[in-house]
Amino acid sequence: MDLVIRKAAPDEYGDLGEITAQAYRGDGLLAFDESGWYLGELRDVAKRAAAADVLVAVRDGVLLGGVTFARSGGPMTDIAGPGEAEIRMLAVAPAARGQGAGQALVRACVGRARATEGCVRVVLSTQRTMHAAHRLYARLGFVRAPERDWNPLPGRDDLTLLAYELPL
Repeated sequence: MDLVIRKAAPDEYGDLGEITAQAYRGDGLLAFDESGWYLGELRDVAKRAAAADVLVAVRDGVLLGGVTFARSGGPMTDIAGPGEAEIRMLAVAPAARGQGAGQALVRACVGRARATEGCVRVVLSTQRTMHAAHRLYARLGFVRAPERDWNPLPGRDDLTLLAYELPL
């Protein structure tokens, strides 16, 4: 019954990609993605794992969700600067929500950041409508950093991402 957080195994990449894609699609977070490009990025766990740490939450052999932990300077970072780590693509299967998997995944990322020499802050970006995620980040001590808000698709006013940070 214990929840285990560990690095994703290559044979889990396909399932984690589908969990991530379905979580984003099911929550209505891909309205901007007419071409399907970002959906492909969400599914491409192998690409993420080659450039960052992909962690999974597993209970009783069942994959519940995952997250990407990227260190400063890596190709998977969007907003992390020197001395920072970034959390990306946190997703929990709809049926597994409310069981602590998301919180455990974020805590594991914070733990990795603390163990990274020279890392002084964890940062992340989130969509405005991800209210449950906002509450999770606040519970774990993250604070809004509005000066770091950004738009991955300039010209799309509806896609400004909110930045959060956690000083270590």
